Amino acid sequence: MSGDIAYAVDSDGIATLTIDMKARSMNVLADALTAELSVLVDKAVADAKVKGVIITSGKSSFVAGADLRELEQLAFGPLKNDAQKLLDQAGIVTRFFRKLEVSGKPFVAAITGTALGGGLELCLACHHRIAADNPKAQLGLPEVKVGLLPGAGGTQRLPRLIGVKAALPLLLEGTALSPQEALKTGIVHAVVPADQLLSAAKAWLMGSPSAKQPWDVDGFVTPGPVGQKSDDAANFYAGASGMLQKKTLHNYPAPAAILSCVYEGAQVPMDAALGIEIRYFCSLLRDPVAGNIVRTMFVNKQAAEKLEARPKNIPPSQVKKLGVLGGGMMGQGITYVAAKAGIDVVILDRSQDLADKGKSYSKGILDKAIARGLDTQANAEALLKRITPVTDFAALKDVDMVIEAVFEDRAVKADVTKKTEAVIRPDIVFASNTSTLPISGLAETFSRPDQFIGLHFFSPVDKMALVEVIKGAKTSPETLAKALDLVKQIRKTPIVVNDSRGFYTSRVFRTFADEGMVMLTQGVKPALVENGGRMAGMPVGPLAIADEVSIQLIYMVRDAEKTDLGTAYKPHPVEPVLELFVKKLNRLGRKNKAGFYDYPDDGKKALWSGIAQHFPPAAQQPSIDEVKKRILYRQALEAVQCLEENVITKPADGDIGAVLGWGYAMHTGGPFCMIDTIGVKAFVAECDRMAQAYGDSFAPPDLLRRMAAKNERFYPLPQ
Repeated sequence: MSGDIAYAVDSDGIATLTIDMKARSMNVLADALTAELSVLVDKAVADAKVKGVIITSGKSSFVAGADLRELEQLAFGPLKNDAQKLLDQAGIVTRFFRKLEVSGKPFVAAITGTALGGGLELCLACHHRIAADNPKAQLGLPEVKVGLLPGAGGTQRLPRLIGVKAALPLLLEGTALSPQEALKTGIVHAVVPADQLLSAAKAWLMGSPSAKQPWDVDGFVTPGPVGQKSDDAANFYAGASGMLQKKTLHNYPAPAAILSCVYEGAQVPMDAALGIEIRYFCSLLRDPVAGNIVRTMFVNKQAAEKLEARPKNIPPSQVKKLGVLGGGMMGQGITYVAAKAGIDVVILDRSQDLADKGKSYSKGILDKAIARGLDTQANAEALLKRITPVTDFAALKDVDMVIEAVFEDRAVKADVTKKTEAVIRPDIVFASNTSTLPISGLAETFSRPDQFIGLHFFSPVDKMALVEVIKGAKTSPETLAKALDLVKQIRKTPIVVNDSRGFYTSRVFRTFADEGMVMLTQGVKPALVENGGRMAGMPVGPLAIADEVSIQLIYMVRDAEKTDLGTAYKPHPVEPVLELFVKKLNRLGRKNKAGFYDYPDDGKKALWSGIAQHFPPAAQQPSIDEVKKRILYRQALEAVQCLEENVITKPADGDIGAVLGWGYAMHTGGPFCMIDTIGVKAFVAECDRMAQAYGDSFAPPDLLRRMAAKNERFYPLPQ
C-alpha cells in the first residue's frame, strides 16, 4: 500500500481513516487509493473492537473526485473494446462503496472541505455526513461537465436521499453547493466548525446509530415522481427530456443517460439500480464525447496551466507591479484580473477620464459581486487600491512588466511602445495584446526585441480563461518564461504559438464566420446556416458572430491583409459579401444595429429579411448535417494547416485554444480530437468530396494526407 491513508483506532473503538495523498495537493480517487481504502475498510469491519468508522481527510479539502488520467485511459485504452472487462474495471469503486454501506458497521464522513464527484459519492455511501463550516468548500457531482455521469452510486443515492426533483438539477447541471446549502438540501446531516469536525463525527458514532441506509430498509420508496404507472412521473420525465434535447441539441449524451439512470434506477432495489448506473456509465466511456472532453478540458488544460511549455532551467518570476497601456475594453479587463491576483496595476491612457474609466470597470464587477453576496466591501476596496490610473508614462518607471492593449493600429502601438521603453527598466518584458498584428513586426519598434512578446487575451477578460502567448522571431526563452509565469499568476490557461498573421485563434476563428458568408453566396438559406452552426455545437451561428465581431472589422482586417501581402494575396469568395455589407449597404454589424441581423430596441434580434434579395436561396438546400460538417470541418482544416506551418507545435494547444478561445464545439474535444474520432483517412476522403463540391478551402493539407497514408492519429492511443 502507498501509505496515503492513516489508520487509527482509539480506546472507545472508533476507527479513523485519514486520507492524505503525499504526492498530490488534493486527494483523488485514483485506483491505488481506492484499493488502499478498501483494504482498510475491510480491516475495520473485521475488527470486533471497532464500533464505527470515521472517514476524513488530512487536507483542507476532502476528495476531489476521480483521477481523470485514469478515466482517459479507460476511454481510449484497450478496455474500451471489451465491454465486459470495461464494466468490471469501472465497477470496482461501485462495488467497494456498496460493500462499505452494507458492512453492518456505521460509517461517518467527516468532510473537511471540497468533495466532488467520487469524493461526494464516498460520502453518500457513508451512513452519516458532517461537513466543516467552510463557505469556500464545494460539494457536488460535476461529472456531466466531462461528458459522464456519477458512476459510483451518485445517480441512485442522491435521488433516494433528497428526492428526484431536487437531485436532477444537481446531476444534470453539475452544480456545486456550499456546506450550508448542502445541509439545507439534505445532502449532509450537520455542519460544524472545522475544529469540531472529528469530535462531532465521533459523538454520532458513540450514540449507537443505525448502520443501515434508508434505502436498505424494507418499504423504502424514492421520494418524487417514480414508476411507470405514475402520470406525474410520465409528465415530469417527458418534459425533462424535451428540455434536455433543446439545451444539448443532441450533442451531449450524458444528460440523457443521467435522466434514464434516475428514472430506471428509482424503480428497483439499490443493487439492481447500481447495475443500471454502471452500464450507462460504461456506455458513456465508450462514446467519444466523454473521452474527448476529459482529454482537452482537464488533462491537456491542466498540463498547460502547470506551464508544460515553459522553458526549463529558468528561475521563476513574479510580477508585483504591472503596467497596462490603454483603458479600453481589453486594458480594463487585464487590469481587473491582475489586481484580483494581488498585483499592483498602473493603467495608462491618453486622458485621465479614460484612465479612470479603465479602473471603474473593476469597480463595476466588484459592486455586482457584493450585491450577490459573492464578495465583501473590504476585499473590493483592497483590490481597487491596487489600481492606479495615470496619463504620464513616467509612472511606469518601476513596473515589472508592461502589457500594451491600445487600438489595433501599428502606428498607435509603435508610439506607446517607444514612450514606454524610454522610462522602464532595461530588464522589463514588453507584451502586446494584439489579435492579428504579427509580433515580430511590432517588436521592431522596441530596441530589445528579445524581450518583446505577444499576450493575446480574449474578451471579456475576466470571464475568458485562455491567453495566447505569441513568440516573435527574436523572443528569448527567458521572456517566454516570464510571460507564462504571469499567465499562471493571474490564473489563466496559456497556449504558446509562433508568430504569424492572425496567430492561431484569430486565424482559425475567422474561417467560422467566413464559411457562413460563403454559404450565403452559394444559395444556402441564412436560417439554415445559423441553425447549422448552433446544432454543430458552436455558441451562436456564423452570421451572428460576424455581427458581434463587426462585419466592418472583418472587412478591414482582410483589406489590410490584401495591402500587406500584395501580389501574394489570394482572393477569397467572402470578399463580395463584405464589400456589399460595408461599402454599399452600411450594415456593419451589431454595433450599428444592422448587419446580417436587425437589432430593434426591444432586444429581439432577427435575421435581416433583405438577405434573400442579395443572395437568393437555391432551389435545393443542403441537409442540416452537411451544413454542420462544413462549419466544423472548415475550422479543423485551418487548425491542421497551423500545425503543419508550426504556428502551433502540438495538437493539445490547438484543441485547448479552439474550445476556450472561440467556443469550438466542446463535445468534439476540439478540431484535432474530432479528426481522430472520425479517423484521419475518413476525414481526408470527406474533405476531398467537399473540395469538389464547395471549393479549394476544403482541400486537405499535405500533413493530413501523409497521416492518412500511414494510418496515424494526432493523439496516439494508450496501450
